[in-house]
Amino acid sequence: MRVGRIFIFPIKSLDGIELDEVAITRGGILENDRVYAIFDEQGRVVNGKRTARVHALRCEFDAGLNEVRLWENAAPVQFCLDAPVTIDRWLSDFFGFPVSLKHDPIAGFADDRSASGPTIVSEASLRRVREWYPELTLESVRHRFRTNIELIEGEPFYEDLLCGPPGAPNPFWIGEVRFLGHNLCQRCVVPTRDPASGHALSGFQKKFMALREQELPRWDDVQRFNHYYRFAVNTSIPAGEAGKKLRIGDPVILAKDHKMAGLPIS
Repeated sequence: MRVGRIFIFPIKSLDGIELDEVAITRGGILENDRVYAIFDEQGRVVNGKRTARVHALRCEFDAGLNEVRLWENAAPVQFCLDAPVTIDRWLSDFFGFPVSLKHDPIAGFADDRSASGPTIVSEASLRRVREWYPELTLESVRHRFRTNIELIEGEPFYEDLLCGPPGAPNPFWIGEVRFLGHNLCQRCVVPTRDPASGHALSGFQKKFMALREQELPRWDDVQRFNHYYRFAVNTSIPAGEAGKKLRIGDPVILAKDHKMAGLPIS
């Protein structure tokens, strides 16, 4: 498998950006991925799990990620990201309660702090899931799951092999970057909703779980599944990989192949 697409989501839960290459921070994330997040006055993240209102909020960034344009139905409003007071006011009006935009450029705001690296899926898996829901497009499925790295040239669900057994992260490489594959991502309510409107697709989760179990590849490890609403790989990136880059076309190298090539595992 190889890297086919790379996405970052500078503001957690909002629209993403597609890139040809991206650096790794010393916090083990893709540079500028989920480095901003919206919080309420109680310090809780405002995201799609909490409110479908998030899906109505559109955003675009300038090339340097210094400015953002936000809008719902009206004309976009442009803000400087280093002057959050005005953004906070606009977002508070949008959500209907006080919020503030926080920034962590090193570690970001991943849901899973022990596996805070990029999420990985394959195009083949996205296409298979799209076949389960004829009313959806491939782009809709892609936007529902909001994955960072999309692999090509593998069969559906082949990315599951990047995970280790429970409690034992699996080492692998993408290009020059070493990863640890922790687990298959436990999905939330967000994939059940249309990415633009927030309208839920009735029966989405139940159908997903049934077909995921039914079509589980024979080589997959059932120990990875306490339930079958799991999709895409949660990872971490060791601190020593900071500054390295991921690029379109980079190959995925499993630990056994890395060892056969005479390269160290650690």
